[in-house]
Amino acid sequence: PAGGASFRLCSTRVAQEGINKPVIDRIIRVDHAGEYGANRIYAGQMAVLGRSSVGPIIQQMWNQEKDHLKKFNELMVAYRVRPTVLLPFWNVAGFVLGAGSALLGRKGAMACTVAVEESISEHYNNQIRTLIEEDPEKYKELLQVIKQFRDDEQEHHDIGLEHDAEATPAYSVLKTAIQLGCKAAIFLSERI
Repeated sequence: PAGGASFRLCSTRVAQEGINKPVIDRIIRVDHAGEYGANRIYAGQMAVLGRSSVGPIIQQMWNQEKDHLKKFNELMVAYRVRPTVLLPFWNVAGFVLGAGSALLGRKGAMACTVAVEESISEHYNNQIRTLIEEDPEKYKELLQVIKQFRDDEQEHHDIGLEHDAEATPAYSVLKTAIQLGCKAAIFLSERI
């Protein structure tokens, strides 16, 4: 699994008594959508840059995202959460964002990675605060998963910076636009 940490597989179902079901549903739904979107972004980047010098780095980050998505697929079943109805849209939008940023070259792909992963790290931090306010013991497993994935996303962010993301032409404009898109995707995926 991601980051070398091991997570026990969820039983088929998690006891629903005493949990704040609307909060947990919203968290798992949006995180599943986000990890799905991240997978599509990296798929788009690999389609364009897979055979370049940065291909192995993108593949390494994508592999972690695949582990994240697998875990959220398990959590969706365990907590009986329906996915967002926007998955078909995120399928296309994620791939287009990944391929489009990669068409700007290695730096463009890394700028996209920095923008997305910074947004997701912040989003995960907000979820961690919410779950701790709710009851850290009750949501111990979910907190462990989210903290580990947040750390992985932060690592991807840092990899992007190390690979000259900020040297992308119009970096701040590109980053702001991508992050606005991320905020909209988070808002919609939590609710729809």
